[in-house]
Amino acid sequence: MPLFVKSRRTSLDTLRKRYDAATILDVTSRSSEPWIRFSPFYPHGGIPVPFSPGHFSYTVEGIWQGLKVFESADVDPGKLAIANMKGIKRTTRTFGKVLGHRTGLTGDKLLSYVEARRAIYLPSYKWVLENRLQNLLAELKQLSADQTVLLLDYETNCDLDDLSSPLSHAGLVKRYLEDDWYC
Repeated sequence: MPLFVKSRRTSLDTLRKRYDAATILDVTSRSSEPWIRFSPFYPHGGIPVPFSPGHFSYTVEGIWQGLKVFESADVDPGKLAIANMKGIKRTTRTFGKVLGHRTGLTGDKLLSYVEARRAIYLPSYKWVLENRLQNLLAELKQLSADQTVLLLDYETNCDLDDLSSPLSHAGLVKRYLEDDWYC
C-alpha cells in the first residue's frame, strides 16, 4: 500500500472521503506522541551540526536556523540549544534578506538555499531518522504494508530542487521508507 504526503491544512473529513480506510498520521510539531518525533522541531538532542565537529543540536530546525545568515545577523549558535520547540525560527522580517547558510558555526563559505538543503538539512534529518526514529520507521513501514498511510505536514513539496516552497520533512520520511533517499 502507498504512503502519501498531504497538507495538514486539509480537513480530516476531506481526507477521509478521498482516502476511505487510510491511516492518517500528523508528523508536524503540532502532533502528539509518538508521531511528533518526526518534526524537525522535536528535541532529540545530540544531532551533529554539519561542518562543526564537536557541536550538537537538540533539533534539526535548530541547525537549519542556527546556520542561516542574514543581511544583519550571522549564525546563531543559541538555536542549537533550544529544547522546547519554541523560538527556533529566524525571519527576514527581523533580520533582513537571507544571504545563505554558513558551512558550520565558524565556516567561511555561504551555501545557496539548494546547496544548504543538500549539505545541511538532508544529512541532519537523515541522522535523526537513522539514530532516533528506527522503531517508528519500522512501525510506519508495517502500517504502510497493510494499508494506505497519509503523512500530514504543513509543507507538501517533496522535490529537493523546487525552491518555490519549503521542503516537506514528511516527504523525506516517505523517500526514506521507499529506499529513495537523495544521494
